[in-house]
Amino acid sequence: MPEPFPDVDALRSGGKRVLSRVLTRIETDTDKPETAAFLDRIAAQAKGHVLGLTGPPGVGKSTLTDALIRAFRDAGGGVAVLAVDPSSAITGGALLGDRTRLKTDPNDDQIFVRSMAARDRLGGLSDHSVAAIAVLRAAFDHVIVETVGIGQSEGDLKQAADTVLLCIQPGSGDSLQFMKAGIMELPDVVAVTKADMGAAARRAAADVKGALTLSPTGSKNWIVPVGLVSSQTGEGMEALIDQVKAHLDYLQTNGRLAARRASQHSAWFRDRVLSEYGQSGLRICQDLAEGQARHAPFSCFFEFSEKMDACLPPVT
Repeated sequence: MPEPFPDVDALRSGGKRVLSRVLTRIETDTDKPETAAFLDRIAAQAKGHVLGLTGPPGVGKSTLTDALIRAFRDAGGGVAVLAVDPSSAITGGALLGDRTRLKTDPNDDQIFVRSMAARDRLGGLSDHSVAAIAVLRAAFDHVIVETVGIGQSEGDLKQAADTVLLCIQPGSGDSLQFMKAGIMELPDVVAVTKADMGAAARRAAADVKGALTLSPTGSKNWIVPVGLVSSQTGEGMEALIDQVKAHLDYLQTNGRLAARRASQHSAWFRDRVLSEYGQSGLRICQDLAEGQARHAPFSCFFEFSEKMDACLPPVT
């Protein structure tokens, strides 16, 4: 019989070894009732701010993640990084291994980096990634989720992060191309990387601002800031961190953060139902999605799947 999952205090004080064991176990014991109960308990005890970092390959996400880790640690906060990589078609494992590109101190227990495969979710977050985010945000002050790339399916990140930071590089296109890509509805903050490119970077920032004026961003009370940053020189990093902090402050007023996370929990539940049972399952689970799933998404799915599987013919 496996030992019980740790409580939140043991999770926070147990160091990297305990965290690694827990994350491995939620991957291997995904369908166990005790796993679902643990994840619901831990999801309700969130400590940290989840920053979702996305953008096209080559934009400099890993370099920016390095700079953010240093800034957060210099300020005294603990940082976890979940790097979601493309999956190997052969093994199903993480293909690029983003954590190998991050320059972190292995002896610092307040920095934790984990790579996870996107599996069958092109550009999105797997069920295991969502569960890992719930665990990491309970243990660290800052959680950075770095995703595969950018695309329509990258909307998954909006359902897992408190703040979505979109990275754009100079030469990415004009305002119309950004609109056509369908990415301007995602970010809470935009960073134009490689600011040392000068005029090209400033032109990209202007194009992004133009696209944002034409796209609904989800709230009339928050104006998405666009900043120029260079991870190499440090230009714009302090302003970027201030923008991320300002968005967190915005969420923490008028119950916005709690409402956002409850909505995310419901989305996690719906997404899992859709993945397992399709549109028919979604039609059946509407009441659960708007009720119990907002507070206990993992147990809610376990109970729903038990009932559904009892009604379905066995797989032969």
